[in-house]
Amino acid sequence: MTELKHVLAWCLVLNYALIIGWSLTFVLAHEWFYRLHSRWFRLTVERFDALNWGSIAVFKILVIVFNVVPLLALWLVGR
Repeated sequence: MTELKHVLAWCLVLNYALIIGWSLTFVLAHEWFYRLHSRWFRLTVERFDALNWGSIAVFKILVIVFNVVPLLALWLVGR
């Protein structure tokens, strides 16, 4: 059970690093990020913003459901 806690903890760290990196890229390099994606997809800036913020929110919810909750459950059972 301890190994599973360590795996879930590292998954949590890596997932939140990805969320923070994605958010910082989106905020600090918005124009570059938009130009990069608008080469492949025809998106307005508003749609691009909505898709990114929505995707970040969904990813964050998935991290909570599949990393935080099981880690918390294992931590509570192990007490």
